[in-house]
Amino acid sequence: MLTVNLGPLNMAMNHLLLLCALTLATLVGWRVAKRGGDNPESVLFSLFLLGLLAARLGFVLSYWPMYRDDPLQIVDLRDGGFLPWPGLLAVAVGALWQGFRRPTLRRPLGWGLFSGALFWLLGSLGSHLYEQGTQLPDTSLRKADGQAVQLSAYRGRPLVINLWATWCPPCRREMPVLQQGQNERPDITFLFVNQGESPQTVSNFLATTGLNLSHVLFDSGGQLAQQVGSMALPTTLFYNADGRLVGSHLGELSRASLSHALESFERPAAPAVSDTSRNDTCTLC
Repeated sequence: MLTVNLGPLNMAMNHLLLLCALTLATLVGWRVAKRGGDNPESVLFSLFLLGLLAARLGFVLSYWPMYRDDPLQIVDLRDGGFLPWPGLLAVAVGALWQGFRRPTLRRPLGWGLFSGALFWLLGSLGSHLYEQGTQLPDTSLRKADGQAVQLSAYRGRPLVINLWATWCPPCRREMPVLQQGQNERPDITFLFVNQGESPQTVSNFLATTGLNLSHVLFDSGGQLAQQVGSMALPTTLFYNADGRLVGSHLGELSRASLSHALESFERPAAPAVSDTSRNDTCTLC
C-alpha cells in the first residue's frame, strides 16, 4: 500500500509514519513528564521541523547541480526530496543541546524521542520490505489504437511506470522531467499509463504541449492503480529487470528526485524470497 485514505485526504504511507511517530513521541514524553520533568511537546515539534529542514538541505546539496540554475526549486517540497540521515543527525544534535540546557527535560525528551524514532524505523522497515516483495502486476492495458498489451511483456529491463492524467496539474508539470529522463536513459523503459481518459484527450494534450512520449498506455478502469495501492496522482513506480518493485514516488518529480529514484536500479537487487511472490492489491483513489 502506497497511500492511505483519511476521509477525503490521500496521504503517502511514509508521511503518515512520520506524523504517527511525532504523535507517539509527544504522548510518551508527556506521560513521562507527569512523573517529573518538563513537558517536551514544543521541543519535539521544533526538533521535527529541524529534522525536516536538515533532510531537505542534505538532499539539495547532494543534487546541487540540478538546483543551481533554479534556486526556487529548493523550497518546492512537492518533489519529496529528503535524505533521512542528515535529518536524524540534526535531531540528535538538537536533542543533546536541549538536554544540556534544561536538565529537567532530559528524561521526558529522551523517552519521547526513543519511542518515536523506534516506531518510525520499524514502520519504515516494514513498509520497505512489503514494497520490495511486490511484483509487476500482470495487468492488461491498451495502446492508443486499442491493441491490448500485457504489462508483464515489459519485463527484462528496468521499468519506470508513471500513473497520470491530463487534468492533474502536478502530472502536467512533471512530464518534461520524465521526457528528459526517457531521452537520457535509453537503457530504461518509461511507461506513461493514463488513468481513465480517452486516447483523443491524451493525443490533444501531447500535441498542444509538444511532448514526445515513447510509450503511452491506457488504463480506463484504473486497475493498475488499484493493484499497486495508490489513490494519488501522479504516482511513479520503479521496477527492476526481474519485475520487482525497487522504489516508488508519490507526487510531482523534479530532476533531482527522479535521479535519486533511478539510483535504485544501480543498487544490488535483493534476492527473491520465493518463486511464488504475490501481486499486492490495495484500494486506491
